[in-house]
Amino acid sequence: MHEILSPVILEGLAIPFLGTTLGAACVFFMKHELSMHVQKMLMGFAAGVMVAASVWSLLIPAMEESAHLGDFAFVPAALGFWIGTLFLLLLDHIIPHLHHKTDGSDEAEGPASHLSKTIMMALAVTLHNIPEGM
Repeated sequence: MHEILSPVILEGLAIPFLGTTLGAACVFFMKHELSMHVQKMLMGFAAGVMVAASVWSLLIPAMEESAHLGDFAFVPAALGFWIGTLFLLLLDHIIPHLHHKTDGSDEAEGPASHLSKTIMMALAVTLHNIPEGM
């Protein structure tokens, strides 16, 4: 009989918990405006992590699932990747939303609308979280 909170389970929960906590705690060290160089480095790191997660957690398993297609095992993954890309580009053009700039200004994108800044920022967050939710 397995215990509910065995040491292995506790270690498995503690590692992501500590990583998330330490990552969130970095906010306390960055109370003031970050230099543009540091912002670009952090954005590049985040982009690299997301690309790696997409490749190793989504694209490679999709190609493994299509191994029965032989030389064409990449086709379903590549097709899904491009359909998703085009879908997000379409949503980016048809949904009015805001992008917060580093200089503190907000720039509207999409069709002209009379929506409030709050609604447009919520739409931007929703739009940019669609791939993560999938």
